[in-house]
Amino acid sequence: MAETEITHRTIKDGWFREISHMWPGQAMTLKVDKVLHHEKSKYQDVLIFKSTDYGTVLVLDDVIQCTERDEFSYQEMITHLAMNSHPDPKKVLVIGGGDGGVLREVVKHEGIEEAVLCDIDEAVIRLSKQYLPGMSEGYNHPKVKVHVGDGFKFLDDYKNTFDVIITDSSDPDGPAESLFQKPYFQLMHDALREGGVITTQGSENQWLHLELITKLKKDCKEIFPVAEYAYTTIPTYPSGQIGFMVCCKDANRNVKVPVRSWTKEEEEKLCRYYNAEIHKASFVLPTFAAKALQ
Repeated sequence: MAETEITHRTIKDGWFREISHMWPGQAMTLKVDKVLHHEKSKYQDVLIFKSTDYGTVLVLDDVIQCTERDEFSYQEMITHLAMNSHPDPKKVLVIGGGDGGVLREVVKHEGIEEAVLCDIDEAVIRLSKQYLPGMSEGYNHPKVKVHVGDGFKFLDDYKNTFDVIITDSSDPDGPAESLFQKPYFQLMHDALREGGVITTQGSENQWLHLELITKLKKDCKEIFPVAEYAYTTIPTYPSGQIGFMVCCKDANRNVKVPVRSWTKEEEEKLCRYYNAEIHKASFVLPTFAAKALQ
């Protein structure tokens, strides 16, 4: 019996369309080769398809989360901006990041003792292991522990525990909404040890969400003595870029310059996007954005 073809509301005439009120008047479209999986998890709509040019694509609630072709520019930057802004990170917490990409990057740092991942949706973890093996390989590392649950509630139980906390959430619309609000940043602050660093998916994009970013930076500044905005380029995210808030508990630390760095050879072996120079450059903003965030 022939298997029935999986259809999805976002796919028409062989093209996936990402249309959202969060980026009004514009859309991202990708040509679909084959739909691999669709299910409604307890929290969100999960779609996985193979695209003609971007490899396998993970979509949550109709928004692209990652594609095999360009995911590294996001995963490497959100991870190493924080990890290399800490002199000696031992205990690392990843909130969200169920696809495993951030974990994969965290365990490249040999000094770590423990990397804990907390994601609310088991479906994302399970399906990423099945369909995105290149990203989910971090799950196999002996120093990794996985907790399925609400990151907000999870953090509440920890005080003064982690050196680095990385929040790799979906957009501030849906299950991740609380992860963009001030109480969450306070929880992260309190869960960090002295000199701890966080990075968080920082409200999207300078072209589309400058108001959101400005508010986020202001909130972070009220909680952390150091709070800076950086960004990376990535073709399949809205307007081709996404930003991060990088914050530190140590008022004297400059997160714009890595306190630890790899040799050129190590950088080339370990990373395809991140390097010490791009670490510094990612905080250099175009004039209109720099002005708004002053």
